[in-house]
Amino acid sequence: MSTPNLSAHFSRPVLTLAILHAFAAPALASDASDPQAQSMAEVVVTASKAPAAKRASVGGFADAPLLQTPASVTVISQKDMQDLQIRNLSDAVKLDTSINDAYNAVGYAEQFSIRGFKLDNNSSYRKDGVAIPGDTQIPLENKERIEVLKGLAGLQAGVAAPGGVIDFIVKRPTAAPLRTVTVEARERGTLYGAVDLGGRLEDTRFGYRVNVAAERLRSYIKGADGNRKFISGAFDWQISPQALLQIDADYQDKAQATAPGFQLLNNKTLPTGISADAMLNLQPWTRPVETVTSNIGLRFQYAFNDDWHATVSANQHSFKRDDYTAFPYGCSGQDLYPGFCGNGDYDVYDYRSLGETKKPLSAQAMIQGKFATGSLRHDFTAGVSTFRRKDRAGLYVYDWVGVSNIYQPQIVGTSPGVTGPVRLVRKDTENSVFVQDIVSLAPNWKLHGGLRHINVDGYQYVLKADTEIRAKHDFLLPNVSLVYTPLDNVSVYAAYSQGMEHGGTADRKAMNANEELSPSRSKQIELGAKMDVTPDFMLAASLFQIRKGLEFQNTAGYFVREGQAQHRGLELSAQGKASANLSLGASVTALNSQQSGTGNADLDGKRVPNVPAFKAAVHADYAVQQVAGLSVNGSWEYAGKKAFEYNNTTFVPSYHVFNLGAAYATRIAGTRAVLRAAVNNVADKFYWRDVTPESDGYLYPGASRTFKVSAQFDF
Repeated sequence: MSTPNLSAHFSRPVLTLAILHAFAAPALASDASDPQAQSMAEVVVTASKAPAAKRASVGGFADAPLLQTPASVTVISQKDMQDLQIRNLSDAVKLDTSINDAYNAVGYAEQFSIRGFKLDNNSSYRKDGVAIPGDTQIPLENKERIEVLKGLAGLQAGVAAPGGVIDFIVKRPTAAPLRTVTVEARERGTLYGAVDLGGRLEDTRFGYRVNVAAERLRSYIKGADGNRKFISGAFDWQISPQALLQIDADYQDKAQATAPGFQLLNNKTLPTGISADAMLNLQPWTRPVETVTSNIGLRFQYAFNDDWHATVSANQHSFKRDDYTAFPYGCSGQDLYPGFCGNGDYDVYDYRSLGETKKPLSAQAMIQGKFATGSLRHDFTAGVSTFRRKDRAGLYVYDWVGVSNIYQPQIVGTSPGVTGPVRLVRKDTENSVFVQDIVSLAPNWKLHGGLRHINVDGYQYVLKADTEIRAKHDFLLPNVSLVYTPLDNVSVYAAYSQGMEHGGTADRKAMNANEELSPSRSKQIELGAKMDVTPDFMLAASLFQIRKGLEFQNTAGYFVREGQAQHRGLELSAQGKASANLSLGASVTALNSQQSGTGNADLDGKRVPNVPAFKAAVHADYAVQQVAGLSVNGSWEYAGKKAFEYNNTTFVPSYHVFNLGAAYATRIAGTRAVLRAAVNNVADKFYWRDVTPESDGYLYPGASRTFKVSAQFDF
């Protein structure tokens, strides 16, 4: 029997039964004298203003304590984002050293790697557990927290890159009225304003959460300017004590000029004498990348009794982009492709891709419950999910238009070329059936076992080659782990898992440009330990090994999968309140990454590029007792040297970055207010933050010293 049929046969009765129970229950619940009605399980979900980052759902299928989760998970709470004035994911993930930039150009899509593996923009990002594309800046205004699962997520997410997944948890209506206004300014003229409203209606069965934000973007890179507008709403209806319906929607319109990276001079040496604020995409005809995105989400939860409940969720995403760039690549004067000329000259290409769209639909249905078989206790989950993706694009313009210079920019003309008509270029249907059982073998031992079957039916139209590719794939992905809790506040675990990811897509300059490789399997072994030193302070450590096929552009110019990438690492973290006045966050990652089996001596035995072997970060926030409401904070970030190419010919040096800040909580005209100020990169250190080998390799400087101030008002 095929997976799609299993999905349909399983999900329809679950959904039907839950809905029938939901709308039948009010009549029972309205009779307070009915003892059976009073004893029914109750589903009530509301959001708090600053939840503790002690639980997460990204490691499994239910919200669970981090201590009991046999995986490496990071939670970035709404309070963290407020205190650190975090407005985008790039700033948020600096708190975790296992996450690195990966072709993360300012003004474009935020792209990352975890444990040395680049995330897939189409499957590695989640919204309340279901997949959304990561092809633009994902707004944080309507997010309660960010959950990061590091490592394979085959059971939890299905198709995803082996590095892990990032799940954005949406803000929900609050039990008490919430009225918050935030304003912010940065030194180059960035202005930001946001409103967060929440509460219940007079009929308390109905709740709402509304977020609105607007931002004038003035990047630290001069000329990478733009604007952003955002609005969202989340609403819930407590249909009965057992049934909860949640609906959310958001819309974002962002336009910002993107900042391309640098290439090696003479294709041999790192550029010197340049500023971090240098903009290579600066021509009179430069236009911003224009992106419009939206989501409509639905979640229905029903509790059959105290032990069993069902959840059905879905999300429709819409993405549209017009992409414009004065793109720097190569040196025609020295016949270098890639590489800039020795004097800093580089070729400029007029790149335009208009009308790109993606409209993925994600849905999932689960039934979860607890039962016993003899002395064994079971926490059981079974479910189905589907992901339907449709991408449209047209032939792009990529024409040489002149030569500029990194030290003395030159004006060049535009191309007369026009983009081609937009057509369907990708259509995928992914259907999954999954099951997990957490068995309490003894008071101190739990066995987690799970299995997901995935069926992928894919279609791709390769624009450059004018060819169609159709393929079907089936994967069975196991996940098993054993958790031992010698003490109530200590756990250790061992885990084995397999994952599946879509094949990488060949760059537009490859011989097989825009063609996607077939899906591939990855495998992971992980050992970990966690300890709640206090109820508010956790220590964690994990050892892992991940193996997957290595993808790269070979000497013949083709993008291929040959050989193996093996990543072995150690992660250490400390998070929470170390004392009454001191909050501490520390993260350390040591990674040994190695390429093998390619048949190319220049690649075998080399490190995977753009990932340091050692990275550390510490953030501390101290409440000053002598001044009520005052707190000071600081952070240190360190990254070791990184290889730029797959053959490790060039390394960029290690770097340290220091940041300082302060916050003061007070009342202004009777209104609670928090005033914040921060200086990032205090020493104004120049460093290479991102040295991606993609598109023949680009180097991106880190931000220079930046200042920001903000004020938050709670009415």
